[in-house]
Amino acid sequence: MRHRKSRGKLGRTSSHREALLSNMAVALIKSGRITTTVAKTKALRPFVEKIITLGRKSDISARRQAAALLKDKDAVKKLFSEVGPKFSERNGGYTRIIHLERRLGDGAPTAIIELVS
Repeated sequence: MRHRKSRGKLGRTSSHREALLSNMAVALIKSGRITTTVAKTKALRPFVEKIITLGRKSDISARRQAAALLKDKDAVKKLFSEVGPKFSERNGGYTRIIHLERRLGDGAPTAIIELVS
């Protein structure tokens, strides 16, 4: 049974999926907005929101947990210096998903995921 299994597998192994989500989270934190498929945005949203919640704290434990998930020193630095303090007064809902048209090559539904300003 797959009751309450919220995150899809995205057609990848678990290690490949973790690397994909980590890389997409780094890109989102660095640029503030990325365009990808709808399935990937829906899988990325809870991952990024948990990382941003870590970024709101300013202790060394949260920084180490975020570094373990992101694997990019510049992204961790930006998370704790810019992104986390920006959302310090907000109780969740740090990202927005905007649906776009279908991709030309394969017809996959695409979307933009961005940090709420």
